[in-house]
Amino acid sequence: MTIELTAHEARVIGCLIEKQITTPDQYPLSLNALTNACNQKSNRHPVLELDERTVQALVDGLMKRQLVLEKSGFGSRVPKYQHLFCNTQFGSLKFSPQGTAIVCELLLRGPQTPGELRTHAARLAPLKEVSEVEAELEDLMTRPDGPFVAKLPREPGRRESRYMQLFCGDAPPAADTADTPAVPATASALEERVAALEAEVADLRREMQALRSQG
Repeated sequence: MTIELTAHEARVIGCLIEKQITTPDQYPLSLNALTNACNQKSNRHPVLELDERTVQALVDGLMKRQLVLEKSGFGSRVPKYQHLFCNTQFGSLKFSPQGTAIVCELLLRGPQTPGELRTHAARLAPLKEVSEVEAELEDLMTRPDGPFVAKLPREPGRRESRYMQLFCGDAPPAADTADTPAVPATASALEERVAALEAEVADLRREMQALRSQG
């Protein structure tokens, strides 16, 4: 795999793929439409607040790398943009409709479990069963021209492992769960554990105060 993206470039590419599938009549996208798509509050994580100047700079950089093409319609004075990231005659990167949907959702939302991907990617391609998602993920991890996806170490409290796209960097090494105690894999998980411990301490203090008042 030779395509490397920044987080914001991944958002631009993900938005172009998404809108090509969901709103083909409005695709390619103008700079304004693409900026709105990048900052969209639904189907995005994290939610961004990019201005048009920033998005234009991202698009210009992607065009230089032949990952985006400016293509305005007949009689249109507004430049419009389409992706050349995958499934085009200009590149060798080809995905199935289901694989495209999964990659798109990983670009737009970050790491997700197969169950989450089935829910989110089903709006872009037919995905009725989690097993279909798992099969596509396995293909994306083992293709000779890849890997494009990696499986992350399972986080404490989660039944499923999450998967991440590799266009923005390599996956962290898997944790050795046999020899090391489980620790939170993310800051949010750590915050949740701290909050739970603080609540438990507060409960114990209330119980002690109640016992003292009874004595």
